[in-house]
Amino acid sequence: MSGQKETLTFQAEVSQVLNLVIRSLYSNKEIFLRELVSNASDAAEKLRFEALADDALYESDPDLRIRLHIDKDANTLAIEDNGIGMSRAEVGETIGTIASSGTKKFLAELSGDQTKDSALIGQFGVGFYSAFIVADKVTLETRRAGLAAAEGVRWESGGEGSYTLETIERAQRGTMVTLHLNEDAKDYLESWRLRSVVNKFSDHIAIPVEMLEEPPAPPPAADDDKKDDAGDDADKKEAEKPVPEWKKVNTGTALWMRNKSDLKDEEYQEFYKHISHDFEEALTWAHNRVEGSHEYTSLLYIPGRAPFDLWEREQKHGVKLYVRRVFIMDEADKLMPRYLRFIKGVVDSDDLPLNVSRELLQEDKKIDNIRSANTKRILGLLEKLAKDDNEQYEKFWGQFGNVLKEGPAEDYTNREKIGGLLRFASTAEGDPTHVSLDQYIERMVEKQEKIYYITADNLAAARNSPHLEVFKKKGIEVLLLVDRVDEWLVSHFMEYKDKKLQSVAKGELDLGDLADKEDQEKAEKASEEHKHFLERVKTALGDSVKAVRVSTRLTDSPACLVVEQFDMSQNMARLLQQMGQGAGGPAPTPTMEVNLEHPLIGQMDQEVDEDQFADLAKLVFDQALLAEGGQLKDPATFVHRLNRLILELQNSKSAVAESA
Repeated sequence: MSGQKETLTFQAEVSQVLNLVIRSLYSNKEIFLRELVSNASDAAEKLRFEALADDALYESDPDLRIRLHIDKDANTLAIEDNGIGMSRAEVGETIGTIASSGTKKFLAELSGDQTKDSALIGQFGVGFYSAFIVADKVTLETRRAGLAAAEGVRWESGGEGSYTLETIERAQRGTMVTLHLNEDAKDYLESWRLRSVVNKFSDHIAIPVEMLEEPPAPPPAADDDKKDDAGDDADKKEAEKPVPEWKKVNTGTALWMRNKSDLKDEEYQEFYKHISHDFEEALTWAHNRVEGSHEYTSLLYIPGRAPFDLWEREQKHGVKLYVRRVFIMDEADKLMPRYLRFIKGVVDSDDLPLNVSRELLQEDKKIDNIRSANTKRILGLLEKLAKDDNEQYEKFWGQFGNVLKEGPAEDYTNREKIGGLLRFASTAEGDPTHVSLDQYIERMVEKQEKIYYITADNLAAARNSPHLEVFKKKGIEVLLLVDRVDEWLVSHFMEYKDKKLQSVAKGELDLGDLADKEDQEKAEKASEEHKHFLERVKTALGDSVKAVRVSTRLTDSPACLVVEQFDMSQNMARLLQQMGQGAGGPAPTPTMEVNLEHPLIGQMDQEVDEDQFADLAKLVFDQALLAEGGQLKDPATFVHRLNRLILELQNSKSAVAESA
């Protein structure tokens, strides 16, 4: 059946990744064996799962295993499994390309620093390509379980930019990856070397990893035996020669089923790398055995670095589901809420059916209970991390904080717990960037009843917003929310520990008992006295504003824009426009608040010429819009108006000077 051989070119990104893998990971060459053994283990587990519905897939070989073949004469090392195998189409799709929309981002992130790049490569998950660290040529032969007998495929490449794909005859299912080792990797032809790497990286794999082992030599012959006929023929001697046997070199027990007290941190970390294909260590983990109405074991990890596909729409969760040590499915998204999609690990249930499907998972109450318990376990783990090791929690927040902010909208039950884990920038002394809500509440001034915040495009715009002026004057801390997800967060998370969250840019300012009654009375009186002026400004601005009123927010700026309490914020409207969703509804029309004590507003109030008054009003409006991070609809007109007013001011000064 051999034939159909074709030579193909690697996808451009694959060639780049290959070069980077070889260059950046060369100093840690032994990783290649961990990655290839891990792939073989995955293939065996997938066969075990598919065989639940079709025993014929096992054919006559039900004992799953991984074998390491050494051939010193040929200078090759082969990793062979009798797992699910691949069809010709699957080989082409899996090995010739990197089908990930994160590829370009991954390549863009590379710095040229080998140490940093090796960490990025590990995050990207290029396990198979690590074979080229030690091999000048790689040959892969495979046959998909369940296909017609002997219908296999051979993939071969020297890693130079092209590969061959050929249909071959292959009697057994599964995959064999043969590495034609380069001169610097010949130590991997030694049994002791391979055994040490397997024990270091792959001891926890539940599938047996086997190597040929020479049996012990027979004891020396007794003196009487030496008197035997010395003319025994060569065939007899050959028959008595010890025959090598396949021996398991890993523990082969599912790590999560072992006693926590018997496990070392190094073993937990290696298992994490196995299931996540991450080259970096996990930040922390939780290992639990639950007994009672629902019996299961969970081992859940918090990674140290965010994966490249964290924000992809089709991104899957990283928890594997087992039933009584039998692998059922990868990326079981029902086992963890979406805002915890970065969690890696395994859940092994004792009482789910072996034929459980994704559809059944949607309706199984046992799964709901497992999910709920897992969620609380991870949130508790994060609480402990934040309390006991702030430096590590800061690292976590930098990688996953924005994902966690999705939590209050998705998980009402745990809203308060998630709230305690959130961190924000703040106007507090020292300009801290990671303030918790509990810290904010502890620092609240006397009689303060609300948690005040402002949303903006960036930190500078938030810190310098005119809306903060009265809060700075009164020493009231304001949280600065500058991530895109923050608008989504505050629309669903409106209260924490009986303290309402209040935007400083929405509605009429109500500081409750913090308000200065004298200032309020003064503002009310000024509103009445300058009623005509406020009406003139509203007329000049027309439909650009809903109303114009005297501000109690401002101390230094001439004006600011606010929306009603339950309107979409100006920042949210801008975000939707940037995302191409501006058509989903009109942006709210703001109210302009003016600071009557500002010289520019005083100048406006004295202006007699209606055209010049209108120009000044529009200029103040545009300035207020810019101050909060907005964009002008007509920048050119703004510039012309500003230039015209400057010239008129200069002419006015010149006229005064001449008359003097």
